[in-house]
Formats: sequence, structure tokens, C-alpha cells
Amino acid sequence: MSEQKGNKPFVPYVPASKSLPEITGFSIVLGIILAVLFGAANAYLGLKVGLTVSASVPAAVISMGILRGIFKRDSILENNIVQTMTTAGEALGAGAVFTIPALFLLGVEINQIMLIFIVLTGGFLGVFMMVPLRRMLIVNEHETLPYPEGTACAEVLKSGETGGSQAKLVALGFVAGGLVKVLTDGFKLFKSEIQVGVFKFQNAFVGTQIYPALVGVGFIIGPKIAGQMVAGGLMASLVLVPTIAFFGGESAQVIFPATEALRNLDVAAIWDNYIRYIGAGAVAAGGLITLVKTLPAIFQTLRSTVQSMSKNKKHHLMELERTDRDIPMKWVLICTVAILLVIAFDPFTNVGIIGALAIGIFGFLFVTVASRIVGIVGSSSSPVSGMTIATLLIVALVYKAFGYHGNEGILLTLTVAAIVCSALAVAGDISQDLKTGYLVGGTPWKQQVAMMIGVLASGLVMGYILTLLDNAYGMGSAELPAPKAMLMKILAEGILNGNLPWDLIFIGVSIAIVVEFMGLNSLVFAVGLYLPLNISATVMFGGFVRMIVNGVIKRKKEKEEGNTRIERGTLFASGLIAGESLLGVVIAFIISLNLNIIPADVLLDNQWLPFIVFVIICALLYIATVPRKKTN
Repeated sequence: MSEQKGNKPFVPYVPASKSLPEITGFSIVLGIILAVLFGAANAYLGLKVGLTVSASVPAAVISMGILRGIFKRDSILENNIVQTMTTAGEALGAGAVFTIPALFLLGVEINQIMLIFIVLTGGFLGVFMMVPLRRMLIVNEHETLPYPEGTACAEVLKSGETGGSQAKLVALGFVAGGLVKVLTDGFKLFKSEIQVGVFKFQNAFVGTQIYPALVGVGFIIGPKIAGQMVAGGLMASLVLVPTIAFFGGESAQVIFPATEALRNLDVAAIWDNYIRYIGAGAVAAGGLITLVKTLPAIFQTLRSTVQSMSKNKKHHLMELERTDRDIPMKWVLICTVAILLVIAFDPFTNVGIIGALAIGIFGFLFVTVASRIVGIVGSSSSPVSGMTIATLLIVALVYKAFGYHGNEGILLTLTVAAIVCSALAVAGDISQDLKTGYLVGGTPWKQQVAMMIGVLASGLVMGYILTLLDNAYGMGSAELPAPKAMLMKILAEGILNGNLPWDLIFIGVSIAIVVEFMGLNSLVFAVGLYLPLNISATVMFGGFVRMIVNGVIKRKKEKEEGNTRIERGTLFASGLIAGESLLGVVIAFIISLNLNIIPADVLLDNQWLPFIVFVIICALLYIATVPRKKTN
């Protein structure tokens, strides 16, 4: 039975005694479509900026707009199934782009079957390994673990009467974001970035891109996080690059890893040869610091999990209410063991028994951590990259100890890390979904099945989407920096080949430690340091719009109205992200067909037009968040 503090029974929005349509033909079809779309959008976003966003709330809004507005279906539980399947695609996209692009960057021969195998095994393990944790984390700790995205999504679903107007905000944002993407990267009407030098400051530069998705990300994460991110970018462009250029300006010496004399390197070459490694060290350190800070929660989670699992042995399926029934534990164990055996002996990845054991151990350990941590800080702030880095470092050392080296060892290490990362991302998101289901009265086993359907649908196309983006823009390029995947590649190569510029790596590690002691988020700062400034600056402008909105809310002292405004802005920002990201995938598909309809150069080569468009996007976001009140 579901309980609250004081042993008072918790009654969800739809009580256990009442049954409404959940897994239906409508919900499955719509859920699959949205899972694929949001999976593609999050994959593009992760490759672009190294961050991803939760799709729960926009998915719930779109679901209500379609099911309630068009098909006149009013089951809140059916809407819950749709958003559950959608977040499966979003989570798998996030898990995939943090690791799998490293295989593209490595230059090894990969095929679609291999990519599908990696994301599907990781995604399914994330679902199955989270099932035993649901009662302990979602039910028993209902009062202590808020699960912010899950709780917010439940509130959106319960306020379904306003779903139509909310869906319009997402749609308007989608149109605006998609239109800008088409005009810049499709028709090449004008440049997609603005960059200028700093007056009398040699080799220093500032700039921004005009991509609406990044503005949307900045609004969602807020001014504090966005500001710390752009601070990292400013340190790279205004401090590190000019410093290296100043001291090496007249030097004919070639300093590893560059292959040319320092005096011959321009700003881009300095960034590529030196700042990239400093940033990689900072991101690795920031991820591990974040992980270390969660160690108390890790140990508490493991202890509570063991206690909960032993307690749950007393429960029998038929004694449980509808709202408390998971997939039977017998099938969870059978499926988990079966997947690990397939991984151990599959011909697609060849990770072997060593890799399968590592996936089983680190998978369950970090799935447990991820499922609890997202309950506190939310999915967007979960230290998935830190846990993946820890997995990669240990697995690389193990493979090296067993005699693996070179591209073979690197490929095996990255594959194991990719499967674990996919599992972590999916487990964190299904935890939020199960919290939503707990609040609205969903049936857990049906949500778990829906999550697997979403994983299957998005997993079958994720490899193809990544291949499209690589062919069109190039992994690791200015258009798709793939920061987290590049980091994984650098670390794996460094350990197995021993060819890392360790001094640069340790400079980055030291920067992250100093930033952490300053009370800032070292991982966010490090991501900004690693990414080109024009990306983090664009994110900052979205955070700046959010700061202005917060000022308006504070000035008018309308807290309840303020929450509504932030929700409106979040929905419009989500539309910006989805519109640009999905049109980016469409443009990549057109480029891959070699139709020669994408112009090679921009038609209007000036800085003012993209600046005006950028201002309009920021203004639209503000207007959507703080609409003008109607006067009589």
C-alpha cells in the first residue's frame, strides 16, 4: 500500500480503485512518434552544447493538446503513458550523445547494428535495474525526494483543462526555432553567428550564435547556471588564448600536442591544440567532483536498497493495489541476466565477459545513484557524465591490464561506457516518470512497459540520426562540438595509448578545483571552458531573459503568477529547442541525400541581420513569458 508520513495512506489523483485507459493504441502511436522526435532533438542539442533538457513537461502538454484537443480523449493516465514513452527517447538521446560520437571521432568502422545494440541494451538495462528501486525511492521516500521534473509534470497533467493554450506556446516556439534554423543552415540566407575581436586586445574575441535552441536552454537552466557556463567560455577566450599567444608570440618552438611553432598558430589553432585539452581536464575533474559530492547519498542509497529489496520479498503481486504493481521481479532478474549474457558473447561489440561484468556492476551501482540523485536535483543536474567518466577510467585500466591497447582497447572501453551511460540516463528519467505516475495514479508496470517501447522505438533510429548528423556537420566540428564525447575519446586514448598532454590536462583539473572552492559549479564552468564561447554566450542570453522575467515577478510580488509565467516561458523555450533541433536533423538528412539544394555560402554576409534576428528571438521568449495584459 502507498504510504505517507505518519502512516497516512497517500491517495493519488486517480485512486487505485478506479481504472482509466492507459496503454492504448492512441498512446502507443503518439508516444512512439514523440519519443523519436524528442530523441533526435536531444541528440542534436547534446552534440551542440553538451547539455540536454527534460522532455516530460512539453511531452505532457503536446499529448494533452492532441489527445484532448483533437481526439477528445480525457484520460490523464493515457497522457501519462505518452509522456513516459517520450522521455524514453529523450533520455536515450542524452545517453547516446555523451559517449557514442566518440566512436565516430575515433575513426573506426562502425555499423548501424552495433549502434542499435549499444543503445538498446543500455536502455533496457536502465529500465530493468530501476524496477526494484521504485517502491523504496518513489513510495517510501515520497516526502523526502521531490523529483522536480516528475512533480512538475504531474501538476501539468492534473491541470489538463488548460492543455490547449499551453500546447500553442510549444507550437509557436517550434515554428520560431525551426524558421531560424531553415533560414540560416537551410537557405543560408545569413550567418548563424556573430564574432568580433576585442579592441586593442590581441587574440581575444567575443561572439555569439543566434540559434534559438541555445537561448531556450539558457532560459530553462536559469541565469545562475548560464552565467557560470559563459564564465568558463570567457576564461578561455579572454584569458587562456591571449596568454598562450602572448608568451608564444615570437617562439619558433613546437610544443606538443601542436605540430607547428607557436608563432604560426592563430586563435582557432591555439584553441584546438591547447584549450581543448585544458577544457577536457576541467570537465573530467568537474564530473568526478560532482560524483564525489554525492558519495554519502550513494552509500545511503545502497544500504536502503538492500533493506528495501529484502522487505519487498514479503509482497506478493496479487496482494498489491493497481498503483503499486511493478513488472514481476522474476522477469526483471531473468531479463537483466539475459541482456548481460548477450553482451558478453555478442559479435557486434566484442566487449566480452570483462565488459559484461563491468556493465553489470557499474550499471546497477550508478543506476541506483542516478535514480536517487534525480529525485533531489532533477534529471538535468544529474552527474551522469561524472559517473560515466568514472566507469570509463576504471574499465580502461582493466582492459589495459588484460593486454588490450590501441584502437581495440579504446573501442571496447568506449562501448562499455556508452552502454552504462545509456542505462544511467534512462534510469534517471524513468524515476521521474514513475514519480509522475505515483502522483496521478498510474500503474507502474504499464509505465515500465511503455518506457521499454519508447526505448525500442528511439533506439532503432538513434544510430541513423547520429550518422546523419556526422555526415552533414561532422562530429567534433564547430557546428557539432560533441564536448562530452570528445572528452571520453581523449581520456580513453590517453590511458590506453599513453599520449595525453598531461600538463594541459592537469591545468584544467586545477582550474576546476579552484572554481569549486569558489563555491561555483565546477562542471558547468568546465563545460563552458571546453565549448567555444559563441555557444555558451548564446545560452547566457537565454538566462538573461529569465533574469529579466524574475525581476518582473519580484517587482510585482506575485509568486503564484510568477510560477505560471516561468512555466509559459519554459514551454516556449522547449518549442524553440525542439524546432531548431528537429529541423537540424531534417537539414542533415537533405545533405546526406546529396540533392545539392543547400547553398554553400551565405547570401547576405553581414553581422547586423543575424543580430536583429537574435534580438527578435529573445524578445519573443520574453513576450511569451510575460504577455501583455488585456485592457478593457
